[in-house]
Amino acid sequence: MTGRFSIEVLANSHNRQGFYCGVEALDRYFLQQVTQDVRRRATACYVAVETDTGRIAGYYTLAAGGIPLKDMPEDIIKRLPRYPSVPVARLGRLAIGSGFQGQKLGAGLLWDALLRSARSEVAVFALVVDAKDDTAENFYRHHGFVGFGSLHHQLIFPLTKFTT
Repeated sequence: MTGRFSIEVLANSHNRQGFYCGVEALDRYFLQQVTQDVRRRATACYVAVETDTGRIAGYYTLAAGGIPLKDMPEDIIKRLPRYPSVPVARLGRLAIGSGFQGQKLGAGLLWDALLRSARSEVAVFALVVDAKDDTAENFYRHHGFVGFGSLHHQLIFPLTKFTT
């Protein structure tokens, strides 16, 4: 993303205190827990920073994971080796600050997560997300994700569909 925002790895120099997206769980995680998870190497966090003010406009987290082959959609299973699980990147959280919502920044952060996953030196087959509600699920489906597995709101985007 160029111009108004830059996407950076979360660092101690970023001021997280003014961030508010309106979803208590996402705000609390970003303000109180994300640095612990990053330090423990449980997740990576990327922030969209407004270039002229330095304000954090949004963030997302990305981690490695695996999903059982049997949980994949049947049309995808046909194209995969018969290993018990499939390596994936997991989009854990994605939030846009209240003053930046409605500007397609969420799509920009999602695009960045897809790019990072596709370019990873560690092979991952897909980007997976557990959407928090119907609105979030509709957002991901709009961007090409499809449902899989037995859990409600569990979505996948095979990176073979993604061209960088």
